[in-house]
Amino acid sequence: MPIRYRARMSDTPAVNVIIEGQTGYAQEIHAGHHRWTSDEPQSRGGADTGPIPSALLLSALGACTAITLRMYAERKKWELGTIRIRCSLFPRKDERPRIDRELTFTASLSEDQRVKLLEIAGKTPITKIVMDGAEVATKIG
Repeated sequence: MPIRYRARMSDTPAVNVIIEGQTGYAQEIHAGHHRWTSDEPQSRGGADTGPIPSALLLSALGACTAITLRMYAERKKWELGTIRIRCSLFPRKDERPRIDRELTFTASLSEDQRVKLLEIAGKTPITKIVMDGAEVATKIG
């Protein structure tokens, strides 16, 4: 279930993730009881023990999109079949980077369903964060 991000009156975070690394570029990521790794490829000095950070960003966007679309379709009692989302990052010199997101479904969908699913994809929580940007406040503890 996607997390609903709302303005909060307190300093309690909606999501908390801890990243730790001791040597090299590999980082262990902790979110609740889940653990995974991010790293750089060997060609960039890493050990290639996990996806690069930008792949993690794209995976968050794609996963949030798929989950949100599935939830919406279940409420509407629409059959989507398998949802496949391909996200690609295009860095651009002197411009904002571009992310392409392609949605495919194994079920046959009407044109009205396709239009509505595209609209919903544009409103997912992670899409909004990526599109609107987020303030990043950094401090040393």
